[in-house]
This record gives sequence, C-alpha cells and structure tokens, in this order.
Amino acid sequence: MPDYNYLNDLIIQVRRDILRQVHKVNSGHPGGSLGCTEFFVALYNELLDRKEGFDMDGIGEDIFFLSNGHISPVFYSVLARSGYFPVEELNTFRLIDSRLQGHPTTHEGLPGVRVASGSLGQGISVSIGAAEAKKLNKDNHLIYTLCGDGELQEGQNWEAIMYAAANNVDNLIVTIDLNGQQIDGSTNNVLPMGNLKAKFEAFGWEVLEIHEGNDLKAVIEGMISAKEKSGKGKPVCVLLQTVMGNGVDFMMHTHAWHGKAPNDEQLETALAQNPETLGDY
Repeated sequence: MPDYNYLNDLIIQVRRDILRQVHKVNSGHPGGSLGCTEFFVALYNELLDRKEGFDMDGIGEDIFFLSNGHISPVFYSVLARSGYFPVEELNTFRLIDSRLQGHPTTHEGLPGVRVASGSLGQGISVSIGAAEAKKLNKDNHLIYTLCGDGELQEGQNWEAIMYAAANNVDNLIVTIDLNGQQIDGSTNNVLPMGNLKAKFEAFGWEVLEIHEGNDLKAVIEGMISAKEKSGKGKPVCVLLQTVMGNGVDFMMHTHAWHGKAPNDEQLETALAQNPETLGDY
C-alpha cells in the first residue's frame, strides 16, 4: 500500500525543487515540470522495478526514457530524491560544466539518464529499440516513456507508433502528457491532433486514459492497470490529462509558463503555496 502521506509531501518538495532550479538561473521549463510531478513521483516510488545502483544497460530492471526533455527540472528532482545523485547537485542546474543541463544529456554521465532528449519526437523510437533489446536478452522488464502532447506533432512519432504495433512490442508503456499547451499556445490552436485515443487504437495500441493526472492515487492506479495490460501482444499507451503549472495558481492552465522562470516575488508566492516538507537543497 503506498504511503500517500510521504508521497504527497514529496510532491510538494519536488515542486519547490522545480521552482528553485529555474529561478536560480532565470531559465528552464517549470510549466510542464509542475504538471508531471505526480507522474514522476508515482513512477519512481511505486511503479518502476529498479535495481541497486545505475548502469546504462538496465538489464534486470524497468527502464524509463524522458522524450520531452525540456521538463528536466522535475526529472532531475525526482532522480535526486530517489537516490541517483546528491540532492545538493540540483544547485548546478543549467550551469556551465554541470551534469544537469537544460535538456538531459549522457556525456556528463548523470545517473538515471540513458538518452539525450533535447530534440523532441524521438523518445518512442528509442524506447522501441530498448524494448526489443529486452526481448532479445529474455529480460521480462518493461520500458516506460513520457512524451508531451505537442510533441506528437512530430511525424517520427507516428512511424514509431505504427512500427511498435506491427511488431508486437508489448513490453512498452508510452505515457502522453495531455496538458493541451505548448510553447506557442494551446495545442488546439497550434496544430489540433484530434482524438488521440482513436488514433492510437487505429494504429493497433492498447489505450488507457487517466483523467485526473494530477491526482496521485489516480495516477498510481492507472499506471498499474497499464502494466497489467502489457505482455499481451500490443504496446500500451496511457493518455494522462494534466494541468500545466499545477500547484502554483498563477502558472496553471496557460502556456505562458512553458519556458519562463519566476522572478523573486513570483518565486516567494509560489513557494508559499508549497510549504517545505522534506527539506530544500
């Protein structure tokens, strides 16, 4: 049974980490990071079958790939608070020679990061390769991936989506962050994608929807259901409906905070809405 008291405290602390990272360097992407906080906390604390330590092969454990790499602040925070590297290293976010670049990279050797994801649209393709490698290695663990909804406007995704179903890549769970916002506006105004559930199903995927993507219990239960549907001949897609900027009232429901850092006054307001729980870095 999940310890919801601890996990909810962790969610608040991760929000603080996100805000403080982007504020310190006046750069980064808080909106999508805040919207995906519950997902990342659930993933690394309740869902992934992880082994001790970190290696790039990931044999004998579940593997996660972040496709929409600009939401690195939430990724770094949860990795640090899951023991991959010291929490204090969050102080180096986006600094020269830091392992914590604005988009995750691999040449700095940051534990927990297996692929560079600065360019959008590539995560599903990478994940399919990793999933097929697990099958070749007779490793029954799963590959998890997170993509942004606006990211699906990249054509490479649909080639990968078609390939995964045609080749029965059924050890793959792709979650789409449906917040309806991207850098230039709402996804419906920039390039409407229509009924994603119907599209994925037409391509031969098993599809689940989590309508309350910022409700921790709903996320955990929904992702457990996704895991139960894996291994049955079809790749699995989870449509996760979130709110961009969740947890900070003036950042919510708008693309304005996709890639904008709060100033000093805004930071204090945001932190006051998320009082310290587990200790800042």
